[in-house]
Amino acid sequence: MSFSVLSLSPEILRAVRDRGHHNPTPIQSEAIPVALAGRDLVATASTGSGKTAAFLLPMLDRIRGAGSRELSAMILAPTRELAAQIAHEFALLARHLGLRAAVAVGGESMNRQIHELRSAHVVIACPGRLIDHLERGTVRLDRIRTVVLDEADRMLDMGFLPQLRRILKAVTAEHQTLMFSATMDAGVEEVARAFLRDPVRVSAGKAATPPASIRQAIYAVSRENKGPMLIKLLAREEVDRAIVFTRTKSRADRAAKLLVRSGIKAVAIHGDRSQSQRNAALAGFRRGQYDVLVATDVAARGLDVPDVSHVINFDLPDTSESYIHRIGRTARMGKSGEALSLVMPEDGLLLRGIEKTLGVRLGRATLEGFEHPEIPSGPRVQPAKPSAAHHRQPRGYRGDRGYPARARYVSHGER
Repeated sequence: MSFSVLSLSPEILRAVRDRGHHNPTPIQSEAIPVALAGRDLVATASTGSGKTAAFLLPMLDRIRGAGSRELSAMILAPTRELAAQIAHEFALLARHLGLRAAVAVGGESMNRQIHELRSAHVVIACPGRLIDHLERGTVRLDRIRTVVLDEADRMLDMGFLPQLRRILKAVTAEHQTLMFSATMDAGVEEVARAFLRDPVRVSAGKAATPPASIRQAIYAVSRENKGPMLIKLLAREEVDRAIVFTRTKSRADRAAKLLVRSGIKAVAIHGDRSQSQRNAALAGFRRGQYDVLVATDVAARGLDVPDVSHVINFDLPDTSESYIHRIGRTARMGKSGEALSLVMPEDGLLLRGIEKTLGVRLGRATLEGFEHPEIPSGPRVQPAKPSAAHHRQPRGYRGDRGYPARARYVSHGER
């Protein structure tokens, strides 16, 4: 199938060709006709599947067709980085339409955002900052005709449900809602029932599973050898561009400094960095100024950096879903990539949870010059049902509080 059969306008098809795309991905071919028909939509797709274009293309087509000169569409995203990525893609796909988007996120100039909102057709926002604009009276949502909830599961994980309720109450009753989520747990289902009208449900790929083109492996390591092992892995010839994930902000800073001292061009990104610092780090990583981006989970979703060859988990994440989203930063749009994890013996519980969700035992790899301690084995791994991925946590998981302290390096993360 080509994009030309999807009934999109010539201007949009031209922009798609300019991007070098000719055939839609599975989620695009499933979602775009439903959205163009005006139906509400719940779409589940694995990371890196092309979902941003799956909602932008039909949204742009509907705005163009309506000929509106006012704010008529809203996209909500959980993080500033994802909002910026959506805005970048919007600019590329709307280049022949004369449509403008305003980005409303925290950490950036409120006055600039107010100025942009006055002439915008679309607002791309994080819920908290959009609430600020509503309270100031600097944005009106009563003429919104299309609402997109991107990474709905992540927004719920971050506690945005009260803000979502408040924002959607400000939107006119007559609107279309497109909800995209990597997983479909009970919370996402609740949002779908509350805010969508008779939605069509589409799914591309298995929920809560990484792309098949990612080669995954774990390296057993002692605590004192984690830094040296990371350096040696990044020095391998096949590592071209890598993202290294840590559990906390301070560990991201320390890891980045370690790499820089070792002659590796690295930069850290996390929630304690200002928005301008985060933007500069991402821009430098994209253009090749840095070979390694060291990040907390603030970067696990929404980063679409071309040709990331490797993702390395310097620290395993608290949940298997976070692991899946982290490693999804490589092997984007059908390309191949590697995901490597440094695992200490005390990480056995976290590792078993990840393997249970994936339904596979991850391959064990070794690195010359390092001892590889034994990782305690768990019960036989059984494939998890995708629809129940959020409810089948490994033994010892404590709901919203995560895992017991003995299974963590640090008991707090970044939200």
